[in-house]
Amino acid sequence: MRTPRPLSRGTAAALFAVVLAACGPGSGAEGAGDDGAGDPYFPKAGNGGYDVTHYGLALAYDPGGRRLTGTATIDARATEDLTALNLDLQGLAVDAVTVDGTGARFAREGQELTVRPRHALDRDAHFRVVVRYAGRPETVTDPDGSEEGWLRTADGALALGQPVGSMAWFPGNHHPSDKATYTVSVTVPEDLRAVSNGEPAGEETKDGRTTYRWHTPEPMASYLATVAIGRYDVHRGETAGGLPLFTAVDPEQAGASRATVKALPEVVEWAERRFGPYPFSSAGAIVERPGDAGYALETQNRPVFPGAPDTALLVHEIAHQWYGDSVTPRTWRDMWLNEGFATYAQWLWEEDHGEGSAQSTFDRLYSGSYFPDAGTNAALWSFPPADPPDAAHISATPVYWRGAMVLHMVRRTAGDEAFGRLLRGWAAEHRHSTASTDDFTAYVEREVPDEDFSRVWEDWLYGEGRPATAS
Repeated sequence: MRTPRPLSRGTAAALFAVVLAACGPGSGAEGAGDDGAGDPYFPKAGNGGYDVTHYGLALAYDPGGRRLTGTATIDARATEDLTALNLDLQGLAVDAVTVDGTGARFAREGQELTVRPRHALDRDAHFRVVVRYAGRPETVTDPDGSEEGWLRTADGALALGQPVGSMAWFPGNHHPSDKATYTVSVTVPEDLRAVSNGEPAGEETKDGRTTYRWHTPEPMASYLATVAIGRYDVHRGETAGGLPLFTAVDPEQAGASRATVKALPEVVEWAERRFGPYPFSSAGAIVERPGDAGYALETQNRPVFPGAPDTALLVHEIAHQWYGDSVTPRTWRDMWLNEGFATYAQWLWEEDHGEGSAQSTFDRLYSGSYFPDAGTNAALWSFPPADPPDAAHISATPVYWRGAMVLHMVRRTAGDEAFGRLLRGWAAEHRHSTASTDDFTAYVEREVPDEDFSRVWEDWLYGEGRPATAS
């Protein structure tokens, strides 16, 4: 907590703490942006009153001491008159904050970093916040028990952010509804490499440390941002259409990942035929050791895998580049728009490669014979995919598999030809933006006006339990 002279640092901190207790985060004080984006499952995620346009992150990491030092430069536009604004940041000590080059007061309460500029910000004003911070970044445990945030790995670290873990390594508006472009620089010991999203933008070694720079020119939700630090075998290539590919593989996974690296161009080209033009300037993958993360994640244009993925998982994460990364859910209630589409992409791959029809997969799911255990088969019907009961269930079985069944019912109602147009059109209409479930249902009904989708929505998307029939 800082305030300009002549107050001493200690006195300023004490006085500002008292002031903020009266009108701090969430108090609704006039001119203060909301301390949440209104998400139904993560009410403190994101913030109101502004829209971020660009993040510039300058990071340095010491794996031995597990210490991260960072400067976050956040360019944004005020969406209302602001005397204060909030950023999400969990853990880490803030050393200083400026707004448009002038020192600003700040305070912490939980994951909220409240910033009070010297001068109020007018609605529609463009402004820049710079936050200097440091410390040991935390690992965040999600409501479902999985871990994200800043994960310590065998030879470095891995940052994963779904749904809210990005706030463990940089301050920002951490909700999928606010997407921005990024530049990231990461300084690490010279025997390590730092990989992030987007395109390589240069590297420099000095005094035993190397700085790696990355640039993401397309909008990205913060939960899709990643930094991977460690030793990697790097593979560069391109698809037949000239799309650049960049893959970083932990040396211990090099042999097992050889097939993945080889298959990547084919999978991307297949997805382009099914879903339309690839939405980013490059594709790729990061393959870590199996113990470094508990799951794969569709980090933008370069998904992360805990060990070499099989083809089905590769297809799933590449499909997310359209559905989830380019077309991003507006809230976490819309998660099925990510996972239902990516799961159905696996069914389409199998169908296109003679490995079984989507209808046969649907039938086995409906009959309760798809999964090897009765509990998972029963869990498929535990809640509707568009309405998970709480934050612990946004990645549960119905979101993935029943979400895919919803799409199959849309396909059966619309017909194969129209469904193919829906897949491509949905990705094109909401390219690099966000969308909700209501947006999707309205889009389907608009594009296929002669068919009745009411039962698909009532029984499969929002209905409780197993629908009475599969027709």
